[in-house]
Amino acid sequence: MRIDVLTLFPEYFSGLVQASLLGRAIDAGVLHVEIHGLRRWTTDRHRTADDMPYGGGAGMVLKPEPFFAAVDALYGAVDARPRTVVLTPRGHLLDQRRVRDLADSGHLLLLCGRYEGIDERVHDGLAHDEISIGDYVLAGGEVAAAVVIEAVTRLQPGVMGNVHSATDESHADGLLEYPQYTRPASFRDMAVPEILRSGDHARVAAWRAQQALERTRRVRPDLYARWERRGGRNPHEPRPPSDDDIDDARD
Repeated sequence: MRIDVLTLFPEYFSGLVQASLLGRAIDAGVLHVEIHGLRRWTTDRHRTADDMPYGGGAGMVLKPEPFFAAVDALYGAVDARPRTVVLTPRGHLLDQRRVRDLADSGHLLLLCGRYEGIDERVHDGLAHDEISIGDYVLAGGEVAAAVVIEAVTRLQPGVMGNVHSATDESHADGLLEYPQYTRPASFRDMAVPEILRSGDHARVAAWRAQQALERTRRVRPDLYARWERRGGRNPHEPRPPSDDDIDDARD
């Protein structure tokens, strides 16, 4: 997996790409990350990358020329360009389904906005996707890009130490994750549920599935409703009879 980032502040990512998970993925050759400073493709002696918005208004807007010049220099022909994503609060909300889609891309280019955003012609002429990490506004797209990089990297083969880690966590199946415990079995009068110490894997799985359902229903009713609309079912609850079952019973 290769990820390129185009940003006004490349220094923001210096520690990120050396952190444990990403650092291991890079060292193992699973991930390649390149951070590109946008000012490299400015043309005036002040390295100006922003200007006042047409029509007036507060703040500054990132100019289109450096973005287009960077993409032309880095990739050349249009058909050689990677999947290009603008990080913006107006974009599609990032969820685990979209993370999986991005992780399958092979090569991503993340464009980080600042100030009042990026000139619309960059969105129209370069971007394949616009992604938001939540219904709030940040100072720039760097934080959102870091979120995308880590979320996508975790799904690359061989990155997670345990192959089940990426499938057993929150949002992997549309639900929040069940409660997790470790030693000691009792701490300040708070005990680990007996069922988790029973050694009965079927009962443990059923308990975890039920806890995930209850937690999602309580904390994120929006997720629970979406999970239900998509036909979600607790695999440890009895399956309602189908038409085939009824026909078999009649026979």
